[in-house]
Amino acid sequence: MNKILVADPIAQDGVEILQREAEVDVRTGLSKDELLSIIGDYDALVVRSETKVTAEVFAAGKRLKAVGRAGVGVDNIDLNAATQRGVIVVNAPLGNTISAAEHTIGLMLALSRNIAQADASLRGGEWKRSKFAGVEVRDKTLGLIGLGTVGSEVARRGKGLDMRVIAYDPFVSAERAQVLGVELAATQDDVIRQADFLSLHTKLTDETRNMIGARELGMMKPTARLINTGRGELVDLVALVAAMKEKKIAGAALDVFPDEPPEMAAAFLHTDGIVVTPHLGALTAEAQERVAIDVAKQILAILRGEPAMYAVNAPMIAAETMSFIGPYLPVAEKVATLATQLAAGQMGNIEIEYLGDIAEHDTTALKAAVIKGLVSQISEDNVTIVNASLVAEHRGMRITERKGPAEDKYANLVRVHIHASAGDTDVTGTIAHDGARIVQINEFWIDIPPGDGWLLLCENQDRPGMIAAVSTLLGEHDINISFMNVGRIEVRGRALMAVTMDDPISPELVRQLTQIPGISSARVVKFA
Repeated sequence: MNKILVADPIAQDGVEILQREAEVDVRTGLSKDELLSIIGDYDALVVRSETKVTAEVFAAGKRLKAVGRAGVGVDNIDLNAATQRGVIVVNAPLGNTISAAEHTIGLMLALSRNIAQADASLRGGEWKRSKFAGVEVRDKTLGLIGLGTVGSEVARRGKGLDMRVIAYDPFVSAERAQVLGVELAATQDDVIRQADFLSLHTKLTDETRNMIGARELGMMKPTARLINTGRGELVDLVALVAAMKEKKIAGAALDVFPDEPPEMAAAFLHTDGIVVTPHLGALTAEAQERVAIDVAKQILAILRGEPAMYAVNAPMIAAETMSFIGPYLPVAEKVATLATQLAAGQMGNIEIEYLGDIAEHDTTALKAAVIKGLVSQISEDNVTIVNASLVAEHRGMRITERKGPAEDKYANLVRVHIHASAGDTDVTGTIAHDGARIVQINEFWIDIPPGDGWLLLCENQDRPGMIAAVSTLLGEHDINISFMNVGRIEVRGRALMAVTMDDPISPELVRQLTQIPGISSARVVKFA
């Protein structure tokens, strides 16, 4: 009989499911050394966030076939080590969705009726009813940044409260939004300006860090209220405190913070109009029970040799297939990452092309890599071959695949077409010069190594002095160039200058680049 170690507290329902088919030991609070000393006896391990499942644990766990995280995040699990050891890692991404959505609505209602402040006032011996007069949420505009799993559930509940719901999420199709009864905004700023209640449900990236700062708070209605149950780093808390003191917005509710627990002297904890809760979004009895059950069922499925619903690391791929398509996986991801950043407007149909000998192989893993690149900037999911299609389905993405013969320039190509409301975007990649290369952007054939830095794309007239003008301006701002290449349609016609950089550049510098005579546009994207 299989042996399973439960190293962190989970709901008893989950333990009982595991006990139906395995010998289960519940041993919580283990030290690192204690875990290493016993893990070799177990076929599966179940944790929450307390236990760190490191490469050492996987090395010691000679019998391990599965690790289950009773929750969403898997930051405490070394996924690379798990994959290398052939251990499947599963989580429960949907188990706490409803709890997080309901907490968001609860905070919205608390803000609208001044519930926390009124409670504190009455307990302090006051009876000041007029001081805490609130507003109805009916007929108000609920603005959502992010329309993923939690955002969609918040939208449904907002509609149930007779609210108008508007959202910004360029990775959600118009059809999906229509089903939810949500209006899709063209830009994030459109949502910020219109919202009476603004709620954040997006992934933390370099681009979304402090996405609500002084500029955005200044756009909001003075009667608007901000809610953050997503990631603490999405909001510039210094700017929020200043906006509250200057009465630029009417209130805010925070369930998540950059540092948890926050310093008790932090200004936002002592600012009137800001309601705080200690990261309670997923903390309900039902959610804890669901995530335990979801993980337990998956663990048993893996031990029976069956597929898991929410595996977050890639399963084994046939050696003969992997030997050929393996080098193209980073190509597919980088092509999609670049395409999704260059696409403008609301995303529509997406087409993936596999051209050449690569089209004769199973391209399932390549499709997963493309989906990962498409959504990695915004998705809260760990996208892998086993959950990529599920992630795409949840976001309403319409993806088609086409296979064809090689084109003249290269033996094998992976191309991503994105049809968006503001126009189409094509990006193509291959293996060349012993590594992944971006070889075409729209109609321009080019040669770019997709590293971990930033890429500047300038569309310009092909004439002497253009490269010098761009590199000189970048040099004046201490921007280090790692690579440069130019693709052109014809001699002295339209051209695309691609510059890879070790350093980010500011929007102001991008504007200065567009003022150079002969440059018609400039865009910056991040490869990583």
